[in-house]
Parts: sequence; C-alpha cells; structure tokens
Amino acid sequence: MDGGNQSKSSEFLLLGMSESPEQQRILFWMFLSMYLVTVVGNALIILAISSDSRLHTPMYFFLANLSFTDLFFVTNTIPKILVNLQSQNKAIAYAGCLTQLYFLVSLVALDNLILAVMAYDRYVAICCPLHYTTAMSPKLCILLLSLCWVLSVLYGLIHTFLMTTVTFCGSRKIHYIFCEMYVLLRLACSNTQINHTVLIATGCFIFLIPFGFMIISYVLIVRAILRIPSVSKKYKAFSTCASHLGVVCLFYGTLCMVYLKPLHTYSVKDSVATVMYAVVTPMMNPFIYSLRNKDMHGALGRLLDKHFQRLT
Repeated sequence: MDGGNQSKSSEFLLLGMSESPEQQRILFWMFLSMYLVTVVGNALIILAISSDSRLHTPMYFFLANLSFTDLFFVTNTIPKILVNLQSQNKAIAYAGCLTQLYFLVSLVALDNLILAVMAYDRYVAICCPLHYTTAMSPKLCILLLSLCWVLSVLYGLIHTFLMTTVTFCGSRKIHYIFCEMYVLLRLACSNTQINHTVLIATGCFIFLIPFGFMIISYVLIVRAILRIPSVSKKYKAFSTCASHLGVVCLFYGTLCMVYLKPLHTYSVKDSVATVMYAVVTPMMNPFIYSLRNKDMHGALGRLLDKHFQRLT
C-alpha cells in the first residue's frame, strides 16, 4: 500500500516528441503559432456569432459552443507543451497529470457529442424545413447542449477516478506531449482490466453511438438532397452541411489514427497523430466553418469593422 501511495504522489516526465534542442526550438515555434491561430480563430467565431443577431440560430449556437470547447481543449495541453519545450524540467505532478487527463477526456467527448447534435440540426433543417423553427426551439437547443456537458463531465470523471486506482511503480517517463490515457495505462504495474473494460463500454456509448447517429443523419440528408429537382437548390442544401461534414471527417479521421490500434503498440510515433487531433483539428475548425460561409464572412467583417472604427 505504501508503495502504491508513494507512486501516486510522484511526478511524471513528459518527454514530448523529441529531446534534441534544435528540434525542440522548431517545435516550440510550431506549437506557439498553432496555439495563437487556434485561439484567435475560435475567439473570432465566438465573438462574431454572439455579436450578430443574424447568427442567433441553432446551427451557430452549437458552432459557438464547439469553438469554446476547442479553445478550452488546446489551452489544457499546449501551454504545458510550450513550457516543457523551453525548460529542462519536464516534470508534471501526479495531480496535474490527472487534471490534464480529465479535461482532455471530457473535452474530446464534448466535441464529439456537439458534432452529433449539429448533425441532428442539419437533418431537421434539410429533411424537415417546415418544422425547423419548432423542432429546434431555443429550449431544446439548451437542453441538448446541457446533456452534452453532463455526459462529457461524467465520462471524464469516471476515467479519471479509475486512473486514481492505478499504481505506477516503474518508469514514469511519458514519451508523449501530454498525459494521455492509453500512455498512462501502459506505465501501470497494477491490474488495469477494469480500466480497459470501462473504456470500451463508455467509449461505445460516447463515441460509436453518436458516430452511428451522424452516419444515419447524413444518409437521410443525402436522400433528401437527391430528391430536390433544382441543381442550384441541391448545391445550396449540401453547402449548409458541407462544413460540418468536413469537421466530422477531420475529427474522426485523426481520432482513429490514434485510438484504433492495440494498447501495446503505442509508441512515440503516435505523437504525430496526437498532434493532428489535439492541435490541428481545433485550429482548422474555424477555417472550415468560415471558408465558404457567406453569413460567417459577413459577421466577421462587421465585427472587425466595429473594432477598427473604435480604434480610429
């Protein structure tokens, strides 16, 4: 018991992607640039939506919350990565590691659930346009978002609590850029069967069911679009959900690169795939949603115009 408690009060070493000083300098500026772009991009999305009454619709309500989640997500990991790249001390306290793990797990789940709700919003908008206003009422939108938050918080609490039962008595060197669940389980010297079982069970509920729901939603959306006689109307209908579909593909594509592999095969090479879903995806989301969105272009333009007018 004492050995287990002693291991839990110890520190982990986040060794990151490289121990070469030259590569660490390059990585520092790369992560700093991506972090700043992510913060500015998602903050602009939130400010544009909140300041423009024309964007006070269910789709943009969920988009603003997705941007907030991405903003919170990168802030949970990248600042510590930047500190480690500039410091000789790579240590992170046990409590700090669990805190980072909790927010990482919770926010990934929240991202996933919000994307599923956004798929439902697009389904109602395209397949049941006459009932859209009543079907996606403000009360229902708040209820759906609250449900997403509750489920993601519980998901994070369950896995963080189970991690506190794990004993680490060997090497505490983490060849990763942050405290990730699979990597921590690999360092464990106690029985982690319960962790794996719960991880699979809750993962199916939090990720596979929403993903299946999104697939069904888009099958029905495509069927509805194909029935539209006008080519221009088909294009307009598809363009309203193309951004969301792009984000879903990016999110699940990068997530699968990391997690659809056996636990024992995890290595430092997986850090590249981790960067894709943990850093690149939150950075790309604002660009994907605003790239061909005229409403977002207009809102961002008006927001920036107001800011420059105040400065002058």
